Amino acid sequence: MVFSDPVFLFAFFPACLLAYWLGGWRIRNLFVAFVGAVFYMWGGGAFIVLLLASICINHFAAVKIDAWRTSQPDRVRWLKRSVLAADLAALALWKYGGFAVNQFSSGLNKIGINAEFELSLALPIAISFFTFQSMSYVIDVSRGDAKPAPRLLDYAAYILLFPHLIAGPIVRYSHIEPDLLRTPRRRLDDFAAGAPRFFWGLGKKILIADQVAAIANHAFALPDNRVTWAVAWIGAICYAIQIYFDFSGYSDMAIGLARMFGFDFPENFDHPYSAVSITDFWRRWHISLSSWFRDYLYIPLGGNRKGPNRTYINLACVFLLTGLWHGASWTFIAWGVFHGCFLIIERLTGFNEVKTKWLIPLRRIITFAVVCIGWTLFRAVDINQGFTFIKSMLWPTGLSWPSTLSEIMTDQRLVWLAIGLLVVFLPAKIHVGRDISRAQGRTASVVRLAAVALVGPIATMYALSSTFSPFLYFKF
Repeated sequence: MVFSDPVFLFAFFPACLLAYWLGGWRIRNLFVAFVGAVFYMWGGGAFIVLLLASICINHFAAVKIDAWRTSQPDRVRWLKRSVLAADLAALALWKYGGFAVNQFSSGLNKIGINAEFELSLALPIAISFFTFQSMSYVIDVSRGDAKPAPRLLDYAAYILLFPHLIAGPIVRYSHIEPDLLRTPRRRLDDFAAGAPRFFWGLGKKILIADQVAAIANHAFALPDNRVTWAVAWIGAICYAIQIYFDFSGYSDMAIGLARMFGFDFPENFDHPYSAVSITDFWRRWHISLSSWFRDYLYIPLGGNRKGPNRTYINLACVFLLTGLWHGASWTFIAWGVFHGCFLIIERLTGFNEVKTKWLIPLRRIITFAVVCIGWTLFRAVDINQGFTFIKSMLWPTGLSWPSTLSEIMTDQRLVWLAIGLLVVFLPAKIHVGRDISRAQGRTASVVRLAAVALVGPIATMYALSSTFSPFLYFKF
């Protein structure tokens, strides 16, 4: 079940909201945990057992770590390392086990050893997201940055909170601890702030991401010998718009849903296509993931405190793992290495330190072009297709494209693509989604009304008339 599914829009969500409004505050966390478990089982089935086991193991470990933190530091280190190793082992087995076995078998065959090893495991939904949230919980408690949840139920509600359960954002326990444990909030105010944000995200997903996706999908489905310079750039730009509006739309919907149930989620995007460097891009794109890697990997490795060479090694490690986090594929690894290389180049050249205002438009265009080139690796079905697209983008081979692509590029889709491209040119200070939730005044009220009365109904009609379209980050 996805947020844009009619079943969710007209059955699951209204029923949950009504039950939340009718139920008492004291049972809210029980309600949230139960609803989240149902939501997960809808698509994850039996993997709910893995999720519940993860919840129990991490919570009870955090309780012990907090009890021993000052009196028995050796036991704390042992327990923390053990539970983090268990989290990573589960993630590695289900997400990377098949890839590793296949690569090992392929390597043996290449050196003349006949091997037919194969491992095929179904990927548990959202394993990357709930694993990272569980790890941050244990680490924060061990550092003394957070206290463990008073009850297993409270921690379960944090993990199973359905707005962020499937595809993020990666919310840390300390971010929503006040909402889980403290004073009840005014539900009508939360609904008034959350509903417009939800419909704004729905519009981004249905009206722009799904419409532009048809063009991107067709471009990437063409055989390599038909990928001209024009086809490669059309496909890359359309995919850049698709993935931004798909994932930021999901984040908007998650933030809006959470707000309607009394939870404040952190922002996950900040105009990433307004970035003036790749360094700036990663301050703005998937903020919850990039900040997770910064706080729990980059800084513990030494960050930029141990000299430039160590900084470059740390950046390379972080972005290699960032790529691998997205999936067990050489395309994701190459995408992570691509961004890591550009971050190192920017530090070496000082490109990310340039402050000249009149260069900002040029720097935004260059950064967007580099990001689009990287997205071809992310979208490609294999590494060869990714390199084919990049070669065509860098070495012009013609402006023509197949007639079949022209047929896909209908006037309606081109209009939505043009609207989507506005994010590349809008001033970085404009934050429509954030303002919908938090800004005060007449302008903000008008935008909220437009999101509910205009964008919401139009997006809902599109959702009812179109085929099923999952969010891109569901597979991670």
